[in-house]
Amino acid sequence: MEKMQAAAVEAAKELPSMMWGLDPMFSAFSRLYVSDILHMTESIQVPGIYFYNSHPVYKVDVLGTVVYRRERDDFFCYGVDDGTGVINCMCWKSDLLKEEQDPGKSGGSLSDAVQEGFNPVAELKKLRQAQQKRCCLEIGELLRVRGPVKTSRQQREIMASTFYKVNDPVMTAQITWMMEVPQLYRQFYDKPLQLQHNATGASTISPLHRAKNIILDFFKQQPVSRFRPYDVQDLLQPLISCQPQTTSADQEPVAGPSGCQQIRQLLKETLEILQKEGIIYRKVKSQDELYHVTAQDKDLLIAVKDIIREDSRREKYAEKGCHILHILSAVRQRYSLNVNKVALELVLKSLESNSDIVSTSENHYTAF
Repeated sequence: MEKMQAAAVEAAKELPSMMWGLDPMFSAFSRLYVSDILHMTESIQVPGIYFYNSHPVYKVDVLGTVVYRRERDDFFCYGVDDGTGVINCMCWKSDLLKEEQDPGKSGGSLSDAVQEGFNPVAELKKLRQAQQKRCCLEIGELLRVRGPVKTSRQQREIMASTFYKVNDPVMTAQITWMMEVPQLYRQFYDKPLQLQHNATGASTISPLHRAKNIILDFFKQQPVSRFRPYDVQDLLQPLISCQPQTTSADQEPVAGPSGCQQIRQLLKETLEILQKEGIIYRKVKSQDELYHVTAQDKDLLIAVKDIIREDSRREKYAEKGCHILHILSAVRQRYSLNVNKVALELVLKSLESNSDIVSTSENHYTAF
């Protein structure tokens, strides 16, 4: 009886399964630490779905060092350590790897027939060897694995849908990973999905998310490049309930924030979120609270394009292009200190879609 009551309590804490799609983490490969994957709570409603901080999770993305390995005819079993814990990863072999182990399928007669030019058998053999190098890892090598989380024999493991060896001689991939994952935790994973329940018990999006969507719709309908808070404040008026509080005859009315104060506070929080996401920024922080819309700010687009064009001519950046951190530093020195990395990424994406710049490699850009 106690177990049934405990299960009912756990199920009550979970977000209803029909609402899971509202959480972006449900459809994404979550970059969680291994320790968090091992300690996630499994859903009472749907086995195979897990919860981290009220977020529904069923597939993850992990980068770590192989600390043990087992090989069978159909799969590899790797123990992956990301520094917080070790998790078992089941990595199924592809048909090419299986055929490579069967010498009877080498196709030597066809190779004898091909005397000159393209040799399909030789190229297929090279492909198998290349795939084998990426999929057959030894202890101490770096592995990236993506796939759903499963619990088998009371042990948490990842059933890999994609896995490959990461060549990282100077630890660039690991450092980048260690910088990105804490940001994901701060911005998404450690923030519970903000849902509220109305009088009928139905879940609705919180006023903060609705306010953000209203302002984003305003940017789409009105191509403004800059604005002040009072320009969009009236748009949030429908989100604030201005009905007076009812009190009993022997009670005095309780003082609370007025409708205008609630709107200002909601607008302040919404603008802070939009700034963190790089959608807007303040070029100069002053008493005049002027915000610039990143995607519509032509001056910022021109400044970034000029920086990439000028610096790409320097010998240091001629071959590989300018790194995004170098561009960010230059933008802050020459244009505005308040442009963050997320806003710069939006600008670079816009410039690249317009063929003003091109990415030469990951996080490196050059001008045409």
